[in-house]
This record gives sequence, C-alpha cells and structure tokens, in this order.
Amino acid sequence: MANTALKPLLDVLNGQRRDPVPIWMMRQAGRHLPEYMELRSRAKNFLDFCYSPSLAAEATLQPIERYDMDGVILFADILLILDALGQGVRFEKGVGPIVETVEEKGRLNKVPVEQVKERLSPVYETVSRVKSKLEPGKTLIGFAGAPWTVALYAIEGRGGTDKSQARLWAHQNPAGLDLLLDDLVEATAHYMAAQVEAGADALMMFESWAEGLAEDVFEQIVVQPNRKLVLRLRELGVDVPIIGFPRGAGTMLPAYTDLTGVNAVGLDTAISSAFVNRELPSDFPVQGQLDPLLLMAGGEKMERRVIEIIEAYRGRPHIFNLGHGVLPTTPIKHVERVVDIVRNRAHDK
Repeated sequence: MANTALKPLLDVLNGQRRDPVPIWMMRQAGRHLPEYMELRSRAKNFLDFCYSPSLAAEATLQPIERYDMDGVILFADILLILDALGQGVRFEKGVGPIVETVEEKGRLNKVPVEQVKERLSPVYETVSRVKSKLEPGKTLIGFAGAPWTVALYAIEGRGGTDKSQARLWAHQNPAGLDLLLDDLVEATAHYMAAQVEAGADALMMFESWAEGLAEDVFEQIVVQPNRKLVLRLRELGVDVPIIGFPRGAGTMLPAYTDLTGVNAVGLDTAISSAFVNRELPSDFPVQGQLDPLLLMAGGEKMERRVIEIIEAYRGRPHIFNLGHGVLPTTPIKHVERVVDIVRNRAHDK
C-alpha cells in the first residue's frame, strides 16, 4: 500500500490540516489547455476519447505536468454509466450530450452489472495507467455522477435545460424515480469500486444539479440516493475517502454532510465561508469555492479572493479548488498564479 503520509491532498481528505493547503481544480484537464485540444483531435468522437486509455490517461496527467497540482481526477464523463447501461449516449458538437430517455416506469435498459463493468473496463485501465505514472506524492481521484444528476439526463435526454422537466417527472412518477435512482446507485457503486481496485486513492460524487430543490425533495432525490451509494460502496469493500459535491445545496449542505456519510464536501461558488464554518464540524474537510469566472478574469481581485478563501478555512482541513469547473477560455497564466499563491501563502503570513 502506498505511503499516504506523502500525499498532502489525501491527508486532508482523511481529516488532517496541511500548510500550504493542497490544490487541484475541477475540469483542470480540458479545453483551456492547448495540449488537451491536440489530444482530443486524435479521437473520432468524445466517447471514443473517454474509452481510449492511452488518450484518457494522458489527458488526466496533463494538469500535473503543466501545473504540478497535488491531485489528478480521472478523465472521463458522468454519462459513461448511462452508456454502459445501454441508454444510447452520444455527444453532438454544439449541442452536448444526447441520451435515450427512460420510460415512465423508471427502468433503465436492464444490463447485468457484470456487463456494465465490462463495458467500462477501458476506464479502469485508464486509472491503472495514470497510477503507474503518478508521482508518490500525488493523489488520484476517481469519480462518477451522483444518482440524481445522472437520472436527470436519462429523464430529459439532454443537458442545457433549466431542469424543470426532470423535476416535474420526479413529482409525477415517484415510484419510477425510486427505481431509476436505485438502478443508478447499484451500477455506479460497482463502477466506482472498480476504479478504486484499479488504483484510485479517493472518489468524488458529482451531484451537479442539486440546486433549486425544495427541502423535502432534496432529502428524497439527493441525500438518500447519495447515502445509499456511499453505503453500497462500503459494502463492496471501498475504504478510500469519498468527496460529495452537491452543487447548489445552499442551507441544506449540513444535512447532506451529516446524513450521506461522505468524508469531505465540495463547496460551490455561492456558499459563504461563514455559513460553512458555523454549520459544519471544524474537523470536516472542505474544498472549492473560488468562482471560475474570477479565475478567468484574473488580476488583483482574483488574488485577494484566493487569499480570503485560504484564510477563511485555515482552522479546518482544506483543499483549494473551484466552485465549479475551469472554463474553456481561462488563461493558463491565471491558473499558474493561483497555484503560486496557494503554494506560497504559508510563507507569506
């Protein structure tokens, strides 16, 4: 087993405080990097890119090579699980993902778990390749979309909407929704467990569409499915830290961290540090919060905000990150500047 004492990011996920704080960024491998765009051009389409271990591993490692981040996150897509379940996923240029919609009864195309795992085997090879090339001090994060976020695409058939159709469907088809979420929990648990078996040091659940939900609905379609997924992962023998990212949870964030069993939580742009520090235990690890648009803008305002976030969470385990992903037109020099501030802040106090 690797010496985790040499992994600052993993140490924080396990509840330790580090100074300087470790750093990685959501969507750090992506369209803001020219090397990524060159790599992407080698694949015939996006799914082919995700299922090509040599390309996906190189994309995963690019931010380490350019920025020396403390961690890398697997290059994949949250909709691969739907593709493996036979839901006809494709990506159209200028449109985004298109997914075969689920029927009202909520049943996905019933593909046996072992067949799902086999379809996703290139992803596990990607994890293994990255692990073999990663320096000992770097943390490898596996991930999947959380059940409600993935279900939303299966219900609406596409992204880029206001999500109202999926919420209405959930109200009108409660039994079907339960079946859909349970199917996704089971398939996703095996998918994430296989990533850990291949070498992932930690896991992250992206509940990207948790905003705009009433309290009772949030508990039903976010908290409970995330809790079931964490419990199922533990039943499958997964013992690595699990990060939850309920984007837009707002005042329901404490209920999420209290009830789901996650070991750390990602903070979106809108949440306040005062609320987090008041409502979450002081030893609970957090990451995130910097506005990706501010990262794109750069300058003194960005620099001040980076320092404010570091200082706000100095009393708890903290990983520096964004409140959402790096945007495609973000200047590389702005990312480099943030990394420099985070790395040197401990010496500037």
